[in-house]
Amino acid sequence: MNDTELLAGRFEEHRERLRAVAYRMLGSVTEAEDAVQEAWLRLGRTGGDEIRNLGGWLTTVTGRVCLDLLRSRTARREQPIDETFVPDPVVRPLSGTDPEQGAVEADSVGIALLIVLETLEPDERLAFVLHDLFAVPFDDIAPIVERGAAATRQLASRARRRVQGATPSADPDLGRQRRAVEAFLAASRDGDFDALLAVLHPDVVLRVDSGALVRGAAASKVLRGARAVAEGAFTFRQFSAWSRPVLVNGTVGVVTVPEGRPLSVSALTVVDGRITAMYILADPDRLGRLDLPAETR
Repeated sequence: MNDTELLAGRFEEHRERLRAVAYRMLGSVTEAEDAVQEAWLRLGRTGGDEIRNLGGWLTTVTGRVCLDLLRSRTARREQPIDETFVPDPVVRPLSGTDPEQGAVEADSVGIALLIVLETLEPDERLAFVLHDLFAVPFDDIAPIVERGAAATRQLASRARRRVQGATPSADPDLGRQRRAVEAFLAASRDGDFDALLAVLHPDVVLRVDSGALVRGAAASKVLRGARAVAEGAFTFRQFSAWSRPVLVNGTVGVVTVPEGRPLSVSALTVVDGRITAMYILADPDRLGRLDLPAETR
């Protein structure tokens, strides 16, 4: 085995962590993969002989790559992030989930948190993600954002306050989540409007990111309140026959795939047996780039 193969093997030991860092930084599966690949290329140019802590080095390099991407994204964006925006979801089959795998998925970053992270300044997002989510010391983060450790700590603190004030708490039990989601799907299939209202929290919020018109009908939108959300579900009840529960970013959600072509992926927040939030990605272009498990098609 040559030096390049040895270095590649060492890199692969850290790939999953790097992908997790990049996804939380960017909210995009494809961009996260690109960032991890760039970290590998930089490692190849540097070589690993002089790196004492390879995992730490790769994490900071990946963070720096993501920060550059975020700053470029912010510079190009003429308008603030739209309230209908939904980040790329990570979809896993729900059937066959064992307790250990369930624990891993439950530790995934939720769509609601990713949406809040999109509203942060790039430096705030980096400081929060690396420190609060991956326990990287502020002394290691400070050089990336070109600030002192104290100022970097303040970046993370500001981000933390935003996150704590905007991310809803959800029921951590996958079984209770699934019962609420299946009740919603059953009510949709049966066209039972009252049953839809019963499973929706009175203040439920629905966010739909379609990117463009979906089959000439539903554009991106935000609906608030159980009746408005139930009416929206009622309108599209013909697609419920192709909807099934899945894991979306570690919680029970829904994928809708009529005739093998993905129509939407929905992340849901369940509290006390009722759905309090729904985040639906229905952008055909972005759905086409997702790696949906075969079991969901």
